[in-house]
Amino acid sequence: MKYEAVIGLEVHVQLRTKSKMFTRVAAGYGEPESTLVDPVVLALPGALPVMNKEALDKIIKAGLILGCEIAAVCKWDRKNYFYPDSPKNYQISQYDQPLCIGGAVEIELPGAARNVMGEHKQIPLTRIHLEEDVGKLNHGASDSLVDYNRAGTPLMEIVTDPALASADEAYALLTSLRIALVQGGISDCDMEKGQMRCDANISIRPVGETKLGTKVELKNLNSISFVRDGIAHEIRRQLAVKENGGTIVQETRDFDGQTGTSQSLRSKEMAHDYRYFPDPDLMPVNVDDAWKASIRATVPEHHFDRQRRFMADYQLPYTITSVLVPDRALADTFEATAKLGAAPQAAANWIANDLLRELARSDVGRGLSPTDGLATCKIQPAHIAGLVKLVESGVISNSIAKEVFVTMFQSGELPDVIVEKQGLKQSTDTGELAKWVTDAIAANPRAVAEFKTGNEKALNAIKGAVMKASAGKANPKLVDEITRKLIG
Repeated sequence: MKYEAVIGLEVHVQLRTKSKMFTRVAAGYGEPESTLVDPVVLALPGALPVMNKEALDKIIKAGLILGCEIAAVCKWDRKNYFYPDSPKNYQISQYDQPLCIGGAVEIELPGAARNVMGEHKQIPLTRIHLEEDVGKLNHGASDSLVDYNRAGTPLMEIVTDPALASADEAYALLTSLRIALVQGGISDCDMEKGQMRCDANISIRPVGETKLGTKVELKNLNSISFVRDGIAHEIRRQLAVKENGGTIVQETRDFDGQTGTSQSLRSKEMAHDYRYFPDPDLMPVNVDDAWKASIRATVPEHHFDRQRRFMADYQLPYTITSVLVPDRALADTFEATAKLGAAPQAAANWIANDLLRELARSDVGRGLSPTDGLATCKIQPAHIAGLVKLVESGVISNSIAKEVFVTMFQSGELPDVIVEKQGLKQSTDTGELAKWVTDAIAANPRAVAEFKTGNEKALNAIKGAVMKASAGKANPKLVDEITRKLIG
């Protein structure tokens, strides 16, 4: 019997806000343990919560980016449970009236070739709701300590429908979701810092069956790659159980990304009874059309829409757009350069190849994302546009342009200034060029003989010798013309 996988994800994303969800205490990462706290976070008697409007703005923005229906009214509920990471013994969340309903995440599946756009698919969402994060338990050999710095941080839970069919689709969803939320300024989505966390619900069923199989929840998936690996492992495990005549039991399993193995944490015979009830200290939230319109005006172009536009309007290849578009600052740099009159494909190549290479090499950009590196980079769109125009007009060769690029990255000088100061303009003096070509022909008789038999590539040896003799200043087009004339 053939089986198919059915997967749903629960993605928790910390919102990038200055303060926590229901108090003014700062939200952050990397501070000494339990220092980002106050009476509200620690649930001291008499401390009352006050809503953070910035967090509400950002979840509404996330909902608009993902095509959700924004509820006109939502309320706050208490999710009651006892655990050391929650000082109040309940979590303020949203139960039956979430802020964002429906929506979808657009994903791209791997193409037939790396340079071809893959199939796109919309993965429907069930809901997005806002809640407060809990503290973090740090387990030692003989004890467990709780750090409350994370407690109270605005946390968005994004729940997908059980609509994913493979580990690769789950990987594609998290990749696309992360790009959308980072570019929207909603979260940094750093899984290493716990800013984005994911649980996966996985089941298998006979192909053609519509009823869902018994689900297994997979936890501790602390990187996007581990989500993919964990889901693939769990699908294989469930298939093996079926093939051996066993029964899948509903349970929660822990996946170890280092070893590629999982183990059972607990059985889950029924849903927890969290005894939800409306929080008596918080009023419902009314979201009117004016509020939504003000947020909608800040929503950036979706990254896949931008990629399609770059390919259509600028005739950029898929491979280049796949480098530019995932980083908003990089794509903005390209578009600003093109608007200055630079040939789009040439500008895109300089940005996707040379600029990223220099950022990776430099102290400025080492270890940073392109967005962070560009914030302090001396190269601006005017630099790249100027360089493209110098090459296109024949003032400098492409090989000289690469040297100019490195210099202007380091100094911040405009390319025409560098070319003038260093005397890098291409030589168009036909007499001088003829002498270089004559010397190159004399030094490469074998290449001349091969060219005369019809081997066009043999001419490259002569051209290379000319470029070396001229220190890259010889005009390649004129060199070609003179070489053919002298040999012929």
